[in-house]
Amino acid sequence: MSLNSNSNPVDHGVAPDFVVIGCAKAGTTSLYHYLKGHPEIFMPGRKEPSFFAHAEETLHFQGPGDGEWSFVTETSAYDHLFADAPDGSRRGDVSPRYLYFEKASERMKERVPDVKIVAILRHPVDRAYSHFLMNRSRGCEPEPDFSSALELWESRRQKGWGWDWDYVGAGLYSHQLQRYLDRFSADQIKVFLYDDLKVRQSQLFEELFAHIGVSTGYVPDTSSRHRKATVPSSYAVQAAVRNRLAVEGDSGLRRIIKRVAPASVRRTAARWRESAASFRARVAAINSRPPEELDPHLRRSLFGRYFAEDVQRVADLIGRDLTHWRA
Repeated sequence: MSLNSNSNPVDHGVAPDFVVIGCAKAGTTSLYHYLKGHPEIFMPGRKEPSFFAHAEETLHFQGPGDGEWSFVTETSAYDHLFADAPDGSRRGDVSPRYLYFEKASERMKERVPDVKIVAILRHPVDRAYSHFLMNRSRGCEPEPDFSSALELWESRRQKGWGWDWDYVGAGLYSHQLQRYLDRFSADQIKVFLYDDLKVRQSQLFEELFAHIGVSTGYVPDTSSRHRKATVPSSYAVQAAVRNRLAVEGDSGLRRIIKRVAPASVRRTAARWRESAASFRARVAAINSRPPEELDPHLRRSLFGRYFAEDVQRVADLIGRDLTHWRA
């Protein structure tokens, strides 16, 4: 289905001027907040509308928890996201699904042919592990072993599970980038590495802001990290939170917490008297711990098995040395 009824591109006054297309689990949530703080940039209140990935589609992903996600699929609703943008501001959309889904670049070219495109790429095994941890934290990933979960990526895709389960496919960047390189000019596309956010922040932001077309003198506050990876301390408590059990009195969630939660969770939760939604959120927050580091030998093994050849193609595409990803 065409997004425009005319053959010529339409000037949408509220369309984005730049789009961050991914990849997922590469600091895009933090980047959204950094961009939002720039006085010359307007970011919608909603992050990841994913419009170009799913425009005018009815979605039927079949994986665990896939139904929890919602996206902006109607053109009018997407336009409305930018309706309050001040005159002269640069409007942005941060939606990591755009790198992965095949139709996104085509739709973007049709609707916003002059858009500036930004991509941030992360070591594909680290990216996959972070995605796996997020799914485990959500209570959606049934496979507790990371390497076993990777082996299921093709069968899950064939069963109609959503992109959150395609741990390998989402990290095969070369063909994903190629779709954009085939449709947009080189000066419209800027590719960074997740590593750059750590070791060359100042240079990254200067290049990013110049690419977008705003003042490069703005220095974002990077003291806060958004969506830091965690895993549940107690999966029984996590299940109770996820299932939205009743929390009044000693029933539902409170009863389960008393029965199975670690002592630290029980002591803290016992002092709370608040709404069910707030109670669940606070339980989820304290029922978390930092994840285990990925074993370096497993990391190298998985890289060689799934990603090594693709990473070489990526290096050639973006003109960056990625040999450190092989370490």
